[in-house]
Amino acid sequence: MGIFCLIITLLFLLNLLPTELAFGIGGGVGLGVGIGGGGGGGGVWIGGGPQPQQPPPTPTSTLNDAYIALQTWKSAINDDPNHILTSWVGPNVCNYKGIFCSYNYNNINVVTAIDLNYANLRGVLVKELSFLTELTILHLNSNRFSGKIPENFKDFGFLSELDLSNNNFSGTFPISVIYMPNLVYLDLRFNSFSGELPDDLFNKQLDAILVNNNQFSGEIPQSLGNSPASVINLANNRFSGGIPASLGFVNSRLKEILFLNNQLSGCIPEGVGLFSDMQVLDVSYNTLMGHVPDTLSCLDDIQVLNLAHNKLSGELSDVVCSLKNLVNLSVEYNFFSGLSQKCSNLFLRSVGFDFSLNCIPGKGMQRPPPDCSMIPGFGGSCPSIPSTKPLVCGNLLDLLLNLGNDPSSP
Repeated sequence: MGIFCLIITLLFLLNLLPTELAFGIGGGVGLGVGIGGGGGGGGVWIGGGPQPQQPPPTPTSTLNDAYIALQTWKSAINDDPNHILTSWVGPNVCNYKGIFCSYNYNNINVVTAIDLNYANLRGVLVKELSFLTELTILHLNSNRFSGKIPENFKDFGFLSELDLSNNNFSGTFPISVIYMPNLVYLDLRFNSFSGELPDDLFNKQLDAILVNNNQFSGEIPQSLGNSPASVINLANNRFSGGIPASLGFVNSRLKEILFLNNQLSGCIPEGVGLFSDMQVLDVSYNTLMGHVPDTLSCLDDIQVLNLAHNKLSGELSDVVCSLKNLVNLSVEYNFFSGLSQKCSNLFLRSVGFDFSLNCIPGKGMQRPPPDCSMIPGFGGSCPSIPSTKPLVCGNLLDLLLNLGNDPSSP
């Protein structure tokens, strides 16, 4: 079944006829990205964002080139407990396990996909893999590959999916990714990459950016708001500074964004309310301060809202607790001083709601009074939309732009 799904997806992406398909190591079709742990997905990404565009014609790789590339790579793999590479013998690379071939536009048989998910291989990537110039899918999730990503991977002009998750890769962000013109799905989760993210990452036409569970640090680029992605996961890194204020001003198609377990500070940007399709927003385990922006009331589709383990304060108001599609609301370990009536009624809606260890009078399992005597602050206040009327979500962008131009705003 996994091979069939991969064939169908290749046909969809490439409009090609498959030939001599080999045994697929991974399987299944990935329809989205959840919020749980573990490694990357094992199937083909089917997202709702940008679609790859074919680049200008490039010199065609041959199966002989592929043979050289794959045999060189095989020699750099020093452990194969599942005996995957025993089939990697002889010049007919289309019969190798995990290797998929198709006829290209010149009616030449070429390698177009590598799917070695869950193969448990140990080794490194070799620069000769760039000989596979018409590769569209490279899935290496859940192996033991280490080292850095070769710089000449930038020559993958047709690559649309790159899944290197759940390995032991290290070094700075693989800059070759920035130069892959057709990349749509990027999964670097659960590795040991470090350093800062490049600004251009969020300027690319990517539908999924998954870089969680690494050692990335520094500030999140201000270009974050430029990304057309539907899923962005930045969790479990070492990012510092604030959440970029640009968030929401360009991309309104974002469905999931996770900032949890970093070292972020400052305010939750008002622009987050522009994401009318947002389903998951997780900013937990940071040091965010100030009030919860009223613009959250515009998140009509939000299902999971996690604000826990920060230093947020003020009253948790109806604007949050009235969200109609809410399934789980977590605000524990903050400094909220009150709940609106609609928040108190969330349990009647069977919404998961944890407000423990705050500063709410008359409620159980709250912080001791000495902890609540001084609400954390950062020497300023969070920008807010001045209005005494109910917020009109359709006019939110104009209100936010006016707020940014108001010299009196913080």
